[in-house]
Amino acid sequence: MAKGYLALVLHGHLPFVRHPEHEDFLEENWLYQAITEVYVPLLLILDSLVADAVDFRLTFSLTPTLISMLTDPLLQSRYLGRLDRLIGLLDREMTRTKWQPEFHGLAAMYHGQFTRVRSAFVDRYNRNLVEAFRRLQDLGKLEIIASAATHGYLPLLSVNPSAVRSQIQVGITHYALTFGRMPNGFWLPECGYYPGLDQLLGDYAIRFTVLETHGITRARPRPRYGVHAPLRCPSGLAVFGRDPDSSRQVWSASEGYPGDCDYREFYRDLVHDLDSDSLKRYVHPGGLRIETGIKYYRITGKTENKQLYVPQQAESKAEAHAEHFLRSRLAQVESLASVMDRKPLLVAPYDAELFGHWWYEGPVWLNHLIRRMARNPDSLRLVTLSEYLRDRPALQPAEPPLSSWGRNGFNEVWLNSDNHWIYPRLRRAVRVMEKLDADHSRSDPLTIRALDQAKRELLLAQSSDWAFMISAQTTAEYANYRTQSHLQNFDRLSDQIARRAIDERWLTEIESRDCIFPGQILRLGSSAHSPPSHSKGNKD
Repeated sequence: MAKGYLALVLHGHLPFVRHPEHEDFLEENWLYQAITEVYVPLLLILDSLVADAVDFRLTFSLTPTLISMLTDPLLQSRYLGRLDRLIGLLDREMTRTKWQPEFHGLAAMYHGQFTRVRSAFVDRYNRNLVEAFRRLQDLGKLEIIASAATHGYLPLLSVNPSAVRSQIQVGITHYALTFGRMPNGFWLPECGYYPGLDQLLGDYAIRFTVLETHGITRARPRPRYGVHAPLRCPSGLAVFGRDPDSSRQVWSASEGYPGDCDYREFYRDLVHDLDSDSLKRYVHPGGLRIETGIKYYRITGKTENKQLYVPQQAESKAEAHAEHFLRSRLAQVESLASVMDRKPLLVAPYDAELFGHWWYEGPVWLNHLIRRMARNPDSLRLVTLSEYLRDRPALQPAEPPLSSWGRNGFNEVWLNSDNHWIYPRLRRAVRVMEKLDADHSRSDPLTIRALDQAKRELLLAQSSDWAFMISAQTTAEYANYRTQSHLQNFDRLSDQIARRAIDERWLTEIESRDCIFPGQILRLGSSAHSPPSHSKGNKD
């Protein structure tokens, strides 16, 4: 009999980046790196667990923007082109390092890894990673939860309730068409919650979501068991809280496992070590060197003189850290059990990109952890959040406060002196969209196309990623460009719709570029529509 429950929740998300107008667009590499380093490795590990009859349960969110890119034929083709160039670079590296055995072995390791990823992507998964995730959900190993349409930060969009409704309903409709079922859970972008949001999620038959730690601990009345048992909001929505201890051990680069000296150094890429002649295809036209994902050094410590990466040492360390994590969680639940009338639940949510991209050994660690837990079923039981709710239906009622997992726990990451100009413009655009919907929803086909595109541009402008990048000063120029360009496109479309003078040629051009969400999804998710009255979610 298990002593407690562990719910691992991986949040899969990237902003929608697709630029067919450019042959080689720098920011598209975010997706290509994630496929190679995160999603294919994770899928291969999960498939190996299924093949070995290892019992496991994970919760996974896949945002509509990520799903849309993973299933886009243009981006799939471009990804393969980039991967083939990397394999070609490694062919040359194998030759260059022929008389340097310590480097040669690492070049061979990466060559084997990238070749396996290519084979899996093309032959095993037929370029469709989303279908691979769906298959794991159908097997009962994953619970995939929905998320907002473009990862809009809902607390700041809530000034216009129709904006929040559109983000939620478009996200849920997209999920239903992708996975052939309605979702039970909903990932709140940036874990951003505000009082009353539970009612909106309940309107769409969502049963649960995940909050940052203080979203639970500061609820009223005070929760009896802290974050180690979910609460039930006034609407009936169940809210789970992030366990800070299990999260810190994995997430923190300074206190957690990823900063160990034997793990691969993220910031020392081959592109910084080779001369420009060797890297002609990995230097952007603007002169910026594009990271290859080929990294020969380990973290070593706070020193410029990094030591070479030793895969066997890293593998052993990942296994040891998996054992340490499980032992720590067991001690934690044993301590909690003495003051609880139910088995403790530890909810550990992480960005999926931690596993493989930021922490190269993360997928290996996860594999060891799951297998070790399966060999010790009396220790901790891996559960999905829906499974826990089935087993423990009696939850303490409470009202959570405003919260997020951003810096200092509230809104300041997405609303500060660097990005404050965004939200007044978004609010104005939402009001214009509401009027356009009311005045033109039964118009001619060309106007309907323009309305659909206006909704796409507005949704894309609402992405929390742009405000975050501007605040963090990481690719802030691109984030500014994306926000401004979507709002400018929206303004031009709204003006043309109002004047009944739509430039069809230009409309076709931006439809081909910003092509997220078919019109069917947008019209179902329009603010002019009320919540769906069908489905109450999946109870199984």
